[in-house]
Amino acid sequence: MNIGDLPQIAAKRSPGAIAFVEDDKQWTWEQWSEEIAMFAGGLQELGIERGDHCICVMPNSHAMATVYFACQLIGAIVTPFNWRSSKEDFLFVYQDTGAEIVILDEGASPSARDAAHAACLRNIVTMSGGVGEIVFENLFAFEPLQTQYDPNSSDICLMLYTSGTTGAPKGVPRSISSELAASMACIAQLQLQQGDNVLGVMPLFHTMGIRVLLMAALLGGGWINMRRFDPFGALKLIESEAIKTLFLVPTMYHDIMKCADFSGTKTTSVRVMAYAGMSMTRHLEQTILEKFRPKVFANYYGSSEIFTLAVCTDLAKKPGSAGWAGIGQTLRIVPADRQIGVKGEIDLPWGEIGEVVASMKSPEAFKGYWRRPDADLKSIKDDWYYTGDLGYFDKDGALFLCGRVDDMIISGGENIHPEEVEDTLSSCEDVGLVAVVGVDDNRWGQKVVAFVEPTSETITARKLDLFLKQSSLARFKHPKSYVFVHKIPMSSSGKLLRRALRKGDYKVLSGYDTAL
Repeated sequence: MNIGDLPQIAAKRSPGAIAFVEDDKQWTWEQWSEEIAMFAGGLQELGIERGDHCICVMPNSHAMATVYFACQLIGAIVTPFNWRSSKEDFLFVYQDTGAEIVILDEGASPSARDAAHAACLRNIVTMSGGVGEIVFENLFAFEPLQTQYDPNSSDICLMLYTSGTTGAPKGVPRSISSELAASMACIAQLQLQQGDNVLGVMPLFHTMGIRVLLMAALLGGGWINMRRFDPFGALKLIESEAIKTLFLVPTMYHDIMKCADFSGTKTTSVRVMAYAGMSMTRHLEQTILEKFRPKVFANYYGSSEIFTLAVCTDLAKKPGSAGWAGIGQTLRIVPADRQIGVKGEIDLPWGEIGEVVASMKSPEAFKGYWRRPDADLKSIKDDWYYTGDLGYFDKDGALFLCGRVDDMIISGGENIHPEEVEDTLSSCEDVGLVAVVGVDDNRWGQKVVAFVEPTSETITARKLDLFLKQSSLARFKHPKSYVFVHKIPMSSSGKLLRRALRKGDYKVLSGYDTAL
């Protein structure tokens, strides 16, 4: 099956159904499928063919989604990349892929354009055009694509880059079969229905963004685009477009719930809610259940490498859980050693924390990193993918995550998992967002430090310490210091950046008492 055929299939099924909404414009599936075929013809005129990398450096837009499906029609590999990256990262990706074409939106960093010229790419496509550049709209001026390529299920159709915590980004090639398997499994697990529309706010350089777009196409539903997330704008779109499905990261849900314009009457259309990318606090989970009352509320645990590692589709019954292994997946918990990277050969009993390991035989799995045998050696062994995540199974076999192996804090010889401390602190009404990290300390080895976005001007470190003393959190896990900050650093996909806090990348709020 050619993923590029999905818009045409949707058009034949429901030609007048809304496929895409952006600002005050909308396209039916019939209109959009015609545009996609025209753009594919334009790409072929440029000499783009099967197996070529087409790099997209664009915020979410109708243009970027059109490029995605057009590339699928001709067999080119869509390679989206974070438009906020550095010139060095852009250069690396351009050269790493050997790209034949890069398509840039005006919303992309100027560094992306500079790097494209520095790399002497053959085709540089921009919205406005410039010296040595091709104007994006001109690619619609050619004859629509007539002859599509005949795909193999193992053909690479997408390559995502993982940001990682150190070193250069790693390319994750995704095949047609793994992309379709992930999308159809997601539809089944979330119980989505024909024609369901979705909020398209997760960036299309992220696996969640692509997943939402593909699910909409498979179901002939509308993709309601937000170029950049803001909670007020999200609420307006949910109400005006009667959005059925939300698939976001926890920080987005947090911001929506805190939005002054939030009202349950504006979100009654939402039937399915899911989150992924990072853990959600129990407090936020419970608040969402009470305010939205979705029919399905799911937590997806996955990655670019294997989209669904585990899923919990009923968080009301299993709060805080990542659930059970995805369709066709097998998970294990093995011993983990952060310091020396020991790969476990035995399975730990339920209740014991170790590294989460997943089967590479899953239909959703990748086959290995792009030109990175060193990364394969570190993460893949005997058909098992070592996630770098810590977790444990409960007595029912449900998976609970405890953070990253690299984020585990060893203080006074005790292992402390940041997410457990964050989960407890977040239930304090004076705490907005919170992030816990380990900071080097001569006495303790590492000391626990909590970075807090306060919601009250009267909050103090002593008050938070007293709050924890009255909780069930073990005393040795309590932070030894608190830092009140303007904003906790997040990635462009909404993930908490603990490494940025360790590096001092934050702004302290003045006037708050941090004495313990």
